[in-house]
Amino acid sequence: MGKSKTTKFKRPQFHAVGLPVSAEKEEEEEDGGGEGPAAELLDKLQSPSADKREFACASISRVVQQSQTIPGFLQRDAVRRLGPLLLDSSLNVRETATGALRNLSACGGHEVCEDMVKHDVMTPLTALLRECCAGFDNAVVSMKDQKNPVEDITNEAVNLLWNLCECDFSMGIHLACNLSPLCCLAQCLHTVTEDNPELLCSISPAVLSALEGVLLSSEPSMAHTLLRTLAAGTLWNLKGSLPAACQAQTLSTVVATLSQCLDVDAGVLIPELRQAEEVRLRNSAVATDGDDQVTGDVEALEEMEEEEEDDPRRKRNGKSARVDGDFSDLLPRGKEELREATALLTAQQTSFEIIVNMCCSDDPSDDEWEEESSSDESDLCPDSLCEGVSNLMSPLCLSAEVQGALINHSIPEKVLRKTSFPRKEALDMCQQSSSWRGLIKKMHRIQSRALTCLHSALSTMDAEALGGPAALQAAAQHLSTLVFEMPKDDEFLEAVISAMRSLLQMIASKNIPQCMSPQQLMSLCEAANRCNVVSVRVNAVAILGITGSTLAKEKGSAATLQMIGSALLQVASKDANLVVNGEALDALFDVFADGDEAEAAAKHINLLHSLKTIQSVFKAKIRKEGRGKYSPQQLCVLDNIKVNLRRFIGYLDKTLKN
Repeated sequence: MGKSKTTKFKRPQFHAVGLPVSAEKEEEEEDGGGEGPAAELLDKLQSPSADKREFACASISRVVQQSQTIPGFLQRDAVRRLGPLLLDSSLNVRETATGALRNLSACGGHEVCEDMVKHDVMTPLTALLRECCAGFDNAVVSMKDQKNPVEDITNEAVNLLWNLCECDFSMGIHLACNLSPLCCLAQCLHTVTEDNPELLCSISPAVLSALEGVLLSSEPSMAHTLLRTLAAGTLWNLKGSLPAACQAQTLSTVVATLSQCLDVDAGVLIPELRQAEEVRLRNSAVATDGDDQVTGDVEALEEMEEEEEDDPRRKRNGKSARVDGDFSDLLPRGKEELREATALLTAQQTSFEIIVNMCCSDDPSDDEWEEESSSDESDLCPDSLCEGVSNLMSPLCLSAEVQGALINHSIPEKVLRKTSFPRKEALDMCQQSSSWRGLIKKMHRIQSRALTCLHSALSTMDAEALGGPAALQAAAQHLSTLVFEMPKDDEFLEAVISAMRSLLQMIASKNIPQCMSPQQLMSLCEAANRCNVVSVRVNAVAILGITGSTLAKEKGSAATLQMIGSALLQVASKDANLVVNGEALDALFDVFADGDEAEAAAKHINLLHSLKTIQSVFKAKIRKEGRGKYSPQQLCVLDNIKVNLRRFIGYLDKTLKN
């Protein structure tokens, strides 16, 4: 049924904050909708005492995490009353007021964010961000452990801005890039520049220059690695704003940044960071007193992450959006090593997602490219990234430039390395600490992202670019190992089988010997058939078809073809999903299209009679379920398969009777 298309990764829709908030709405009747607390707390915002204003803001921040209380606050104009406090004379009030609005935006969803924008929360928020920017320039914090109030306020303000930007992409955003020490700002920039043509039109050379400065920084910490990765992703999003003369060099620098991030071995660094934390805590007189609270906070955040991941994938612009539970900016103070580990894993996950987006065929049509190519290309790039670049790079050849940059920086090899299971030493060390346990899920997620990235590379690059036959066979053996050691995880299963399908398709097209035994194939099919994810089942039957069509050309393969044919007939007749039925039929057409071995196997499994039985059921199922459950594109493919099934039955009728 054609190639499977890799879904672009999207930035998270909302970054939840504070304590976990249940996704289920509670009945307002249980506590009267929270109107009493709302009135009392909002009145205290006008108190002449800064302590009382701070207390009221902190209380609102906590109360609005219960979703049934939010309408009571909105009815009493909470946004207008909290907004001026973003510029309160007390820094503590500024921080808690911004935190209250941040929680309100995160827990209230899109409707609350839209209400905030309508009530002009952007005016005080923009002024606050400008003051925070000046505060970073002027602040002098001599002691490492001394609290910087400007940093805390900015952290809250940027996360509030992030939530609002996710709600309304058309908002005019003019951000100073010297807030880059906060990774949450970089995440915000990465989010608002994605699929946002209105914003692209207003990007100035100064913004591009500032992003370049981040990319060319050399600080070794993992927080800076994450920052550089997010800057690289932002520059990729802004590629349409780059003058043609500097696109090639900028692209090379972006890919080099991602390559350097993937060079770090998390399996080695995480145990080192965990050991460093243990040494620091042993040497600290107050380590035991503070660790219980730290552990509780992190466990709460991990629970929040699990709730987010249980939600179905959200959609934006018709594309899947994966919810990310990164909480590195919310970790308590004194957990520097855990922050570094979390930053590294977030950076590597983001790197894979950027590479997948680079490989996705989401480009304009040829006509659009021609229109853009005919535009004025005389502008020169002012940045140092463009030094030494003499050839103009039009968007028409961007795809070739992307492939060349990925190959030059050994991205395919690094992606393949990351598809291995996380190191046991790192997993065991994280398992021993409740505060580090959340990293285990992140390490497995990186493996899944790497597999998806490999699938994209296999779908868009040629065999030689990926290392040739020997490298492809080695990759196939590696993926075979992963498939049959796989955990019970749908995301991993979907990623590894998609990569396996793309790899086997490429191997078959180059007449390279297959590496999976018939027993492995059957085990794969059985495991996939138990999975609820449709794409997993589709890819599994496609793998059977690819392997079977290759074996049909070899002598002595009739027995294996019988096994494959029986499995495909079972899926074609029994699976509840029409798309899976269609893919199984399509695979049968490929396997039994031609050859003596295929003909012998078809007679043995009574293929003709089975397909005639399936034909009537398949046609009736399309009529009954088609229009209600499947997209027009899927129905078009299914109609083609229905026609091909009729023709294939006619072909078998003639062939098997002779």
